[in-house]
Amino acid sequence: MTAKKKKSEMINLTIDGRKVQAKPGWTILETARFNHIHIPTLCFHPAVKPWGSCRLCVVETRYGKRGQIAPSCLIHPVHQLEVFTDSERVKNVRRWVLEMLLAECPASREIKELAAQYGITSTRFHITDPKEECLKCGLCVAVCHEVVGVQALTFGSRGVKKQLETPYRIPNSACIGCGCCVSVCPTGALQARLDTVRGDLSRRTGHGFAH
Repeated sequence: MTAKKKKSEMINLTIDGRKVQAKPGWTILETARFNHIHIPTLCFHPAVKPWGSCRLCVVETRYGKRGQIAPSCLIHPVHQLEVFTDSERVKNVRRWVLEMLLAECPASREIKELAAQYGITSTRFHITDPKEECLKCGLCVAVCHEVVGVQALTFGSRGVKKQLETPYRIPNSACIGCGCCVSVCPTGALQARLDTVRGDLSRRTGHGFAH
């Protein structure tokens, strides 16, 4: 394949008025990162498939007369697309997201610092647990399944009642104590939960757990 043909396969777009190119298959977030353009993220990690849980990475896209706000980790660019990472519409959505996260995980230092960057220091939403740090982004579950290859973590219930749990809510021997879930956690909440996932390692004698 010639260099000219390879060049023609690149996707031409603009991000914040700057002309950039994306390889086929890249998302807007990957394109921005390759070009050193900052887009804040919480639930994204390159080791696992993106699923747009936190919605913090939203951008505004315009193609002709059509425009939308969408998570940059899930959207693939097309030729002549215009992307805005810090427009007023984008900043307004991020403020709402961060205000909801302050209610969801009010004890998280990382969330507080990120919210403060957008001028958010309090939330109008109801706080259920003032000590909660977990934003339920799903990164720990994804890395356990997709990278480690086990299913020591899962989500129980749905919607506002969704909780990070172990299968059947009991410690399990599937957890090998690798710490991958802790390393990808954006708020550090997994460190305190690790023992409830893997149980008492000193009791692993091959006979399972008492439950």
